[in-house]
Amino acid sequence: MKKLLMHVTLAAATLALTLQAQAGQTLDRVMSKKAMVVATNSGWPPQSFLDDNNEMVGFDIDVSRELAKRLGVEVSFETPDWQTLTGGHWQGRYDVGVGSVTPTKARAQVIDFAGIYYYSPYVYVVHKDSKAAKVEDLNGKVIGVETGTTSEDFIRRQLQIDAPGLPPVEYKLEPGEIRTFADSMLPFDDLRLGDGVRLDAIIAPEQTAQNAIKNGYPVKIVEGEYAFREPLVVIAEKGDAEWTKKIGDLIAEMKADGTLGKLTTKWYGKDYSAD
Repeated sequence: MKKLLMHVTLAAATLALTLQAQAGQTLDRVMSKKAMVVATNSGWPPQSFLDDNNEMVGFDIDVSRELAKRLGVEVSFETPDWQTLTGGHWQGRYDVGVGSVTPTKARAQVIDFAGIYYYSPYVYVVHKDSKAAKVEDLNGKVIGVETGTTSEDFIRRQLQIDAPGLPPVEYKLEPGEIRTFADSMLPFDDLRLGDGVRLDAIIAPEQTAQNAIKNGYPVKIVEGEYAFREPLVVIAEKGDAEWTKKIGDLIAEMKADGTLGKLTTKWYGKDYSAD
């Protein structure tokens, strides 16, 4: 029994030393390389997208560059699919995720939330010729959402946001059919074909909808109420508390000195940084 206890104690000590050695490994890696790899999207304007020069631009890109600047390192971008970005187990491929991720209870099991950096209201979007004037007018209709996102969770009545102080989600829409899309702009491409041609409505971030309207899409937002309002977080690999705290502290600084307010206003025409 004593020998067994000795082995258990030794194993526990070894595990503790291993975890201690791993703690802060991301910060050490980033600072030693003087470079940070950000996982984000490449087709989600105005959050993040490729411009005419094939350069990454957008709100999330500016936030990433500001984080890197405050760390004193260079930044590069990788664009994994959404499930990979939010699924954790990055194995050092990315140092941080800046992709307008909603903190849900399911995601909290596989990734860490470094901090809320802005808030996004989700809206109902219809073709400009639609007669829908309120949410109830969309009951029984064909609704389009980007797959793997909170808009899909919402329309399926499965949304569980993991953030304190938020009011409970209200479900007022009963869709006739749900159609999912692999990219945030694909449902807009279907909706622009005409009212009811392929879709009757979309649920999307207000910022994305406003950007589509700005770029000439023949769509409009159903006025009166949001579908829901969500906080967006910068994410980090699970289990590296020092790195997660470091990024969180930088986000708090950027919020306090007005940087995030300026960046949301730059890209969205409105300050979305405040609770």
